[in-house]
Amino acid sequence: MKIAVATERGMVCPHFGHCEGFTIYETEGKDVKSSSFVESPGHRPGFLPVFLHEQGVNVIIAGGMGAGAIEIFDEKGIEVVTGASGSTKDIVNQYVQGELKSSGSICNEHQHAGECGGH
Repeated sequence: MKIAVATERGMVCPHFGHCEGFTIYETEGKDVKSSSFVESPGHRPGFLPVFLHEQGVNVIIAGGMGAGAIEIFDEKGIEVVTGASGSTKDIVNQYVQGELKSSGSICNEHQHAGECGGH
């Protein structure tokens, strides 16, 4: 399985669309086999979910995410986990151990700017 974590300086980025990139972890069962970092190709509506789908991602983890991105991930069959914070390594380990649950945190950039990293 491939798990992408929206990343900002080794930590889970508070807002999916504004991260510097994605740490992509390859897992097998409860074991993390490898990780790599992919720079964000830029934030354009609807683009990043398609980009991550093309990378073969099965799960995306972020602090918060807009409803439009969540909808596209759902259409692509990619699990969305929001409300995460901390180091990407700790978060992915929590996920594979079954200890990380999505808060369902949906960002609406203009209404909730403070909740999504101030963007």
